[in-house]
Amino acid sequence: MHPSRGADVYDYQPALPPGNKSMSEHAIEFLRGWIGEKVHCQSHARIEKQAETLARECAAKAAEVGIPLEDIQEEVGDIQELIASRLEEAAEADEQQASGNAAK
Repeated sequence: MHPSRGADVYDYQPALPPGNKSMSEHAIEFLRGWIGEKVHCQSHARIEKQAETLARECAAKAAEVGIPLEDIQEEVGDIQELIASRLEEAAEADEQQASGNAAK
């Protein structure tokens, strides 16, 4: 399974303080929290542009907290691709919810 396709990567879990975790575990915790806060439903037309913007923001914020982008990408691959995938999932879920509500 491609790491960016695993649902657990997207589940929001607060980052634990560094100390007992390896750097890659800390990087994954950071990414989970960041995606949970920043990645929300977008129209399909804007997903790629939004993913690019969010990937840059994520890399900058990771650097601020001492997590090299390479550590994140080593675990999940291309973060822009991961974020785009998550945005697409959110948009599809929103569309399904909207069509379900319209049918009622």
